[in-house]
Amino acid sequence: MRRARFAVSDGDRINERASVKDALTFDLRAPETIDDENLAAQRVAMFDLAPALLGATHLVWGLACLLLHPAAAGASLSDNPLVPVVAALLFDGLAFAAIWYRDRTRVPPRILSWGLCIYIGISGALWMAYGLSLSTSSHAPGESFIALAFGAGLSAATIVSISSPPVAIVNALVAMAGATAVSRQPEVLAGITFLAFVNIAYSVAGARTVLTNARARLQLEAQARKALQFVDEFENSGRGWFWETNNLGTLSYVSQQLADDFKCNPEDLLGRQFTDLLSVDSGSPDSLREERTLGFHLSARFPFSDVIVRAASDEDIHWSLSGNPLFDGRGRFLGFRGIGTDLTEQRRSEQEISRLARFDSLTGLPNRALMRQTLDEALRNATNRRKGCSLFLIDLDRFKNVNDTLGHPIGDALLRQVADRLKLVMGDHGQVGRLGGDEFKAVLPGTVETGLLESLARTLIEQVSRPYMIEGHRVVIGASVGVAIGDPGRSCADSMIRNADLALYAAKAAGRGKHCFYEASMHSEATDRQVLENDLRQALERQEMTIAYQPIVRAASEEISGFEALVRWNHPARGPISPDKFIGLAEECGMIGKIGEFVLRSAVAEAAQWPEQVRIAVNLSPIQFNDPHICDTIAAVLADFDFKPSRLELEITEGVFLADSDATAGTFARLKSLGVRLALDDFGTGYSSLGYLKNAPFDKIKIDQSFVRGAASTTKRNGAIIRAIVTLADSLDMDTTAEGVETHDDLFLIRELGVSQVQGYIFGKPMPAEEARELANSSRVEADGFQCIREPRQRLMRRAIAAINGRTTEIRLRNISAMGALVECDQPVTPGDSLTIDIVGVGPVVGAVRWAQAGKFGVQFTEHFDLARLSVKPPKSNDVTMLRPWYVGQGKVAS
Repeated sequence: MRRARFAVSDGDRINERASVKDALTFDLRAPETIDDENLAAQRVAMFDLAPALLGATHLVWGLACLLLHPAAAGASLSDNPLVPVVAALLFDGLAFAAIWYRDRTRVPPRILSWGLCIYIGISGALWMAYGLSLSTSSHAPGESFIALAFGAGLSAATIVSISSPPVAIVNALVAMAGATAVSRQPEVLAGITFLAFVNIAYSVAGARTVLTNARARLQLEAQARKALQFVDEFENSGRGWFWETNNLGTLSYVSQQLADDFKCNPEDLLGRQFTDLLSVDSGSPDSLREERTLGFHLSARFPFSDVIVRAASDEDIHWSLSGNPLFDGRGRFLGFRGIGTDLTEQRRSEQEISRLARFDSLTGLPNRALMRQTLDEALRNATNRRKGCSLFLIDLDRFKNVNDTLGHPIGDALLRQVADRLKLVMGDHGQVGRLGGDEFKAVLPGTVETGLLESLARTLIEQVSRPYMIEGHRVVIGASVGVAIGDPGRSCADSMIRNADLALYAAKAAGRGKHCFYEASMHSEATDRQVLENDLRQALERQEMTIAYQPIVRAASEEISGFEALVRWNHPARGPISPDKFIGLAEECGMIGKIGEFVLRSAVAEAAQWPEQVRIAVNLSPIQFNDPHICDTIAAVLADFDFKPSRLELEITEGVFLADSDATAGTFARLKSLGVRLALDDFGTGYSSLGYLKNAPFDKIKIDQSFVRGAASTTKRNGAIIRAIVTLADSLDMDTTAEGVETHDDLFLIRELGVSQVQGYIFGKPMPAEEARELANSSRVEADGFQCIREPRQRLMRRAIAAINGRTTEIRLRNISAMGALVECDQPVTPGDSLTIDIVGVGPVVGAVRWAQAGKFGVQFTEHFDLARLSVKPPKSNDVTMLRPWYVGQGKVAS
């Protein structure tokens, strides 16, 4: 119950009177609160001189006994009355030392209180022994002296113990015991007992009062310290300050912050009139009201709050003041006391917020909201003047690549320079603003001439496309512009923005770096695009999408290496829709994830039925790649079909590197941990392919078909580019696949350059799953294509003989051109072998084997072969005698 009582709040204990039990036990028990601990230390301090008082009493009566009866000093120890006196003096000294050095020894107050009780008891007992020794000594000084000595000791002990009830109780017990031992008279014993209880009661009452008052004082002091701490924290926080005036209006207290505003010390402001430091903010809309409020309340001595004033200083400082009048108990006015808040930074912030709400913080141009307001005002003005208004929407080309490769600080600096160029181009023709990111807008009030608008658009694109130098980097970007012209009185801001946006989309679709004026047909195109998007969202549910498989063939052996899964959409009304048209739409509308998972699952399900050595390649769009759950999706598909991860090849374009590098690297690491293969698709068409190869764990490079088609032409550099890519891939231990191979000449060059795999119409177009399954099981495919983009070739078969591996062998030549031919032969040959071929009726030609497989090989002639030689007619005899050629040695003819 005691702990429950002491658990109440400090506020409740201030007016709580200490109980009798509390008074009796407080000095002897361990303190339960910090305040009780401090109070216990203060109560112990009351006994600092108690041993000295008792010691002085003992010393005086001991000396008196010695002076009055000198013979007592020579008495025996058992009969000497000075022995108890000397012992009492020793205890007095020990008690005095213990109390005096308590701080050094760190003795708890309750231990000292217990020691005082013991000390009073022993001291009383010794004094009682002193009295008894006097009464029985042969040198007794007399009963009156004994009575006075006993009474003096009891009085001193009573004085010492009266402030502590436990000590008073011990003293009372000693007094009653002494009275019993010295006097046998019941009247004396009763009197001593009565006085002992009176002393105890008085001590308890006094202790209760002292404890109650002391606790109240300690609580008030704690509250005062807390209040002072709050004041200090409030002033030091910079959120406000305090002020106080006397009845004459002069400052009697100011905070440091107020003095800092005047660049002086607080003492310099004391004694000055408070109103001298203030001037009402005349710029405030409510300045008159506030001036009257402040003046009235100060003169009428009424409280006021949140009055905005300006400091009488050279700087623009504003305060918000609140104050209350002070009166004493008799109603006399003592002055004002209040708080102030510095509104300077708040007003600056409000002005900055207002500016930021209307202007772009990076470029300083008007932002989207202000540009919309400008367009609305321009259209209203156009209606009044009956003159139209034009709108430019400007989008920067390749700006994202600058941010991703050079960093956002370079991108921000670039945007600032672009803003400066746009303002120079527009001049007085219109207002330029930034909508956000790399999008800008220009409003041209009153300008509707197509020629001027077209000239401004071309100049704008030209100026924005000029190179920039930023921190040592040469940066080149472009711009696309959509233009919309508003008719006076008929156009609204929303329609103009929509029209300009459609025109901008058309400019981008036209190849970027262009400008387009809005045309009514753009609405139908946008509508058609929206309808197509809605159809695309239902295409999977309607099972309108299928997967086609295009073979990937090993260049050297023409064996099937794998297939690429390609999605096809057969629209019920539009028929087949090109992937170039709906894949981009799927990425924009958010359907690419579902379509990609459909392709992945369908392709893996089909490939699970193929031979183990045949892989399946699936395209992974940048949006799919950046999906944080893509690795889990791929792992689930592989597990569902028990498909070996190394048979799955994910084709990834360079677009994935435009995302965050840390996330990209993490995705690559998780994909590789699955065991799948990674291929860099459309290699060479991006901006930083070499950097991608260095950082990403690709297993294959797919050479874009723009480098492959027509590579055999002597007028192009494609061959040199392919050779460089193959060399790079070999150095990085990567495979290579040439896409878009359609002709034998291109195939021949691809093989000669050392490309690992070939993909193109020459080995097969994308085919249904059934045909792909059959082809996969056959494991071999023959090249079948045109000989276009090369010299004319003779398709008729010609017979010839050649020495192969030391034996004369009859061969057949097909697709003979000026550079080479396809040879059908049962004898095995090795690429690089040199051969001399004797064409029947034509003569010998020299060439080298470039590729070989079972039953056929390709030969490249050392010198240009004249196809006109093939026009010579062979002999008409039905049988042609094959003679031994002149170049075959006698010893090398097979028997």
